[in-house]
Amino acid sequence: MFISLKPLHMSLSFQRLVHALTYYRQGSLRLRKHGHLRNHLHTTRVTYSENIAPVFTRALAYGDKIALIDHRGQYTYKDLYYKSLRLSQEICKIHNCPNGDIKGERISFICSNDVSYVIAQWASWMSGGIAVPLYKKHPASELEYVIQDSQSSLVIAGSEYVDLLTPIVNKIGVSFLPLTSTVYDGIADEPTQECAPQLEWKDRGAMIIYTSGTTGRPKGVLSTHQNLKAVITGLVDKWAWTKDDVILHVLPLHHVHGVVNKMLCPFWVGATCVMLPEFNAKVVWEKFLSSEKPRINVFMAVPTIYSKLMDYYDKHFTQPHVQDFIRAVCKDKIRLMVSGSAALPVPVLQRWKNLTGHTLLERYGMTEIGMALSNPLKGTRVPGAVGTPLPGVEVCIVSENSRNENYPYLIHAQGDQNGTKVTVGLKDKEGELLVKGPTVFREYWNKPEETKNAFTADGWFKTGDTAVYKENRYWIMGRTSVDIIKSGGYKISALEVERHLLSHPNILDVAVIGVPDMTWGQRIAAVIKLREGQSLSYKDLKEWAREYMAAYTIPSEIMLVEEIPRNQMGKINKKDLLKQFYPA
Repeated sequence: MFISLKPLHMSLSFQRLVHALTYYRQGSLRLRKHGHLRNHLHTTRVTYSENIAPVFTRALAYGDKIALIDHRGQYTYKDLYYKSLRLSQEICKIHNCPNGDIKGERISFICSNDVSYVIAQWASWMSGGIAVPLYKKHPASELEYVIQDSQSSLVIAGSEYVDLLTPIVNKIGVSFLPLTSTVYDGIADEPTQECAPQLEWKDRGAMIIYTSGTTGRPKGVLSTHQNLKAVITGLVDKWAWTKDDVILHVLPLHHVHGVVNKMLCPFWVGATCVMLPEFNAKVVWEKFLSSEKPRINVFMAVPTIYSKLMDYYDKHFTQPHVQDFIRAVCKDKIRLMVSGSAALPVPVLQRWKNLTGHTLLERYGMTEIGMALSNPLKGTRVPGAVGTPLPGVEVCIVSENSRNENYPYLIHAQGDQNGTKVTVGLKDKEGELLVKGPTVFREYWNKPEETKNAFTADGWFKTGDTAVYKENRYWIMGRTSVDIIKSGGYKISALEVERHLLSHPNILDVAVIGVPDMTWGQRIAAVIKLREGQSLSYKDLKEWAREYMAAYTIPSEIMLVEEIPRNQMGKINKKDLLKQFYPA
């Protein structure tokens, strides 16, 4: 073996890489006339199983199969089930509920990314409650808001968060249940009651996840068990999940991406979830390249994480034969890599493919709809596109029809998993994306007016995203409010401008915003983070951009910053960015 690595520049240990290298070498819709949306959009009847039940009801069938590996140890499906059952009995005692059904009481819980989260979630469901996950990095005021807004009757806390939550629950006057060591340690003893009570799940609330709150205080999105099952089974089908899969989990557990896509999907099929306490680029690369079993073969992340992994790669994997080895292992041993929760810049997608051999699978979803669109598991994945509807999901692209009040919307395109129909004369026209189907949430918690305003009169959810259907697939052009810039009569996608700017060799990160302008309506401004040691003037950028971008899409001004603020899911709040740089 002739590998030579400098320890200071290569954090992945020499021994692990040599071992890994040695191991590897051994081894159909109809539209109304004129495409109008009147009182009822045409819909396709969706058939799906009426047998609605949470994921924990499947656990005993998987028995001694390893379900979860965290920083504390590993746990079988049977361990998770019985630990959760024991906690659910405690929940019922607190609620003075001997029949084992607390009938939709909200259970807020704050746990690390480990076994405690799974047990708190499953126990909330086993006892008949609605799970309300709290985010460990939120300030106390935000935690208090969620607990109060959700009207939680009980707060559960992992051992490391007891001190944080104690003053909050005392102030609010809500019951408090700190988790004990029995949740984390050892094999679960079977409780006196062998199985959780059988409940009716179909119309029962399952989970309230709070949105990021880009338009005021966060809203609680209530999803039912039927909603969750529809999302899970759609992804299991589309992405071919099996019990042999092993996913590496590095995302927060207060968003659909981390909770449903990366945790409930593998648990549904009896697969294994390897959960890190938080994202760490060094550890992720170690997991990718390790020959230890169970071996990672599925990975999902936000674009920011892929960028950080590439930064680590550039600093630590500099030797050509090491790079060749990494590409070979990733391409051969990992079957699926997915990007979501924010727009994936094309340069990131292209470079990741060069490094690992994987074209990242882009999909589209949001808290209110779960997952709606996905590129194919097998087949062509077009950079920038988000594919076609998932099983059971219907989508429609519309624009307002101000000429006829009886037909408030014009349909541009409408489709489901079987295909999309485009209205004659409206090909390649942008509009707002609407979504319908069993994955769509029930309501914003205790906000009937906001819930009503989020839907059309006949039940289509208004995503607020601008989309277009072209080249037989859907494309998200950005948020209707902040990512579509109207300047000088042109409608410009901020995401498209960002994709172009990110291909500049000196630019590491960028956010494009529309600034109010008396003459142009809006002018384009770019907030830019440069690569280390690089510089960039506006004159140089403009000269470079002329070769790649239409003149009206080139930013009229730039601001250089050390860091562009993003939330935990890698998203930028552009409204806040606009206020920061243009307070007037």
